[in-house]
Amino acid sequence: MKNKASINNSSIESAGLPKDYKDAVAELIWNGYDAKAKKIDIGFDTNDIDSISSLTITDNGEGINFETLNETFGSFLDSLKRNSFQRSSYNRGKKGKGRFSFATFSSKATWHTIYKNNGKYLSYDITITKDKKDEYEDLNKAISKTSQTGTQVKLEGLFNVSSYSFNSEDFKYYLAKEFGWFLFLNKDNGFSLTINGVDLQYENIIAESEVKELTINGENNISYKFRITYLRWNDSIGDKYYYYFLNDEKREKAKKLTSFNNNAIEFHHSLYVESNYFNDFHIKEGVSDSDVFEKNQNHPIFKVLIKDLTELITKKQKEFIRENAANMLVIKYEAKGVFPKFSNNKYDQERKKDLISVVKELYCVQPKIFKGLKTEQEITFIGFLNLLLDSDERENIISIIEGVTRLTKNEREELVGVLKKSSFSKIIDTIKLIENRFRSVEILKTLVYDLKKYTNERDHIQKVIESNYWLFGEQFHLTSADKNFEVLLSKYLHIIDGITEKHKIDSYDWKRRPDIFMCRKRNIPDISDNETILEENIMVELKRPSVTITKKEFRQIDDYLDIILKEDRFNSQLRVWKFFVISNKVDDYILKQYEAFKDKGKRFLVQQAGRYEIYALTWDDLFRLFEIRHQYLMEKLDFDKNAIQQELKLKGVDFSRGSSNHLTSKVINLNS
Repeated sequence: MKNKASINNSSIESAGLPKDYKDAVAELIWNGYDAKAKKIDIGFDTNDIDSISSLTITDNGEGINFETLNETFGSFLDSLKRNSFQRSSYNRGKKGKGRFSFATFSSKATWHTIYKNNGKYLSYDITITKDKKDEYEDLNKAISKTSQTGTQVKLEGLFNVSSYSFNSEDFKYYLAKEFGWFLFLNKDNGFSLTINGVDLQYENIIAESEVKELTINGENNISYKFRITYLRWNDSIGDKYYYYFLNDEKREKAKKLTSFNNNAIEFHHSLYVESNYFNDFHIKEGVSDSDVFEKNQNHPIFKVLIKDLTELITKKQKEFIRENAANMLVIKYEAKGVFPKFSNNKYDQERKKDLISVVKELYCVQPKIFKGLKTEQEITFIGFLNLLLDSDERENIISIIEGVTRLTKNEREELVGVLKKSSFSKIIDTIKLIENRFRSVEILKTLVYDLKKYTNERDHIQKVIESNYWLFGEQFHLTSADKNFEVLLSKYLHIIDGITEKHKIDSYDWKRRPDIFMCRKRNIPDISDNETILEENIMVELKRPSVTITKKEFRQIDDYLDIILKEDRFNSQLRVWKFFVISNKVDDYILKQYEAFKDKGKRFLVQQAGRYEIYALTWDDLFRLFEIRHQYLMEKLDFDKNAIQQELKLKGVDFSRGSSNHLTSKVINLNS
């Protein structure tokens, strides 16, 4: 029987039917899912020349009830499928246009459908042709031989398509983008879409997914449960990015744009929220406070939901930038040479990691800061950041960025966090300190080994040690460097006891000048009395590298001891003294002294009496002690000794008296 639709053929043509065969097939598939199908198959045969005579789309839905045929096929733009599935703003099948989409690439469409009515399974056919879309014919009404509802649409007289059109990766990719979200949401419910019986592979278009449950408590002890599915796509899905609100049948009731539709990164995402809360939900225009009792966008539960969804998608975007987009930015910058040059030692590599961390965080907070910059501008901007990070002004980066773009409270807090993370500026200061110490030791080695015939105590070694008295202990204060005992006493008492007036020494030896005199004041238990503490002081006598430490040099230290013991103000029993004499070699007398005092368990000890000790060390001993103390840090920082020595040569350091003077100035500057 032929039937007439409520609109003529030309009006259907002008109503906006699909222009592409892929869109047309998608409309027919959506019709199947709208009919509560779980399984849909696209079937076709091909011949040797890649042509096909027909295409079928088969579903196991509820079929088309003959009693409502006039309302479904007879009405245009007023289909019964108002409660249809949809993904974008174009409602699939909602306005009755989907059944006419076949005309995009087919001359004739036949629906063979089986439906259930009063306990019986009934079947019939519906036919429409391209040139008379306003007419449909129902044929072959019968009792079905099978007890399974469903519909098969057979398209014949195909044009502008071949078997490749439906076998191609392009077609499969299109279907994956169109139906991937729907199949993912329904993957536990047995839903499928196949091509000639082979499942459509949609998983490869999903870069990331997460499902979580959320409960929101409302008034009158009523709580609502929401199942939230977050999907991030590998590529654009051809639509804007929305929160989709679905009822308990997974049918869309409303949608709302997320807050990341205009960002400067490729963050392709969708959020699907399923709940029976949306069964009677609808978006209204011009809502007011009086609408809070209706389930619309002004409802308190919905407002809480949107807040939670925004926090979730914001977190996901940050993670995406850190793990993906920011990494790509860094790779691009490295390829273009945007980052400053860093040496291959661990210190510089730590600086580089710090810079990259801040760049990533800035990109995460405000990607648009990095957009539209020319290469020269990128180099300038990153170089400027690096300079700030190496200074005490690193936290001023926030003020500078806020001069370019407004930061939210959360963005500002995140940026403050990364700039304060690990107190990196303090780490840098420590690393620089260790690096400078290492360089100082290397320079000192050059002075006492390679340039020893040009190096003397007062002009070179003493000045270097004066700048590096930490060699004898971090805890010491420098009291005097090449000053006489009278000056030494005044400075010493000022540091230890806070006494400011100048003190005189009556001894004829007051003009003697020990090279380095250091002191400290700390709580050291007195082994002879648990109720008292001791102060420890250290005095150093430096010898030119060509001098060997003998009994004569030992006696010189002993003379200093006599001065100390004769001076009342130096003579507290609660002050202990350590004396060091240092040069390149020690003679047999000193070696015998080592042996004589080895039972004291103190290496390099050559004399001990009461509250004083005398030690004799070679420069090599002192350097080894330095390396032992700093070994852990040196291994971590990976300083290259050879590189430092080569750097000195590249800077024109030669083996001469001038070099000794130059190196002495250099090491003083390193520690100034």
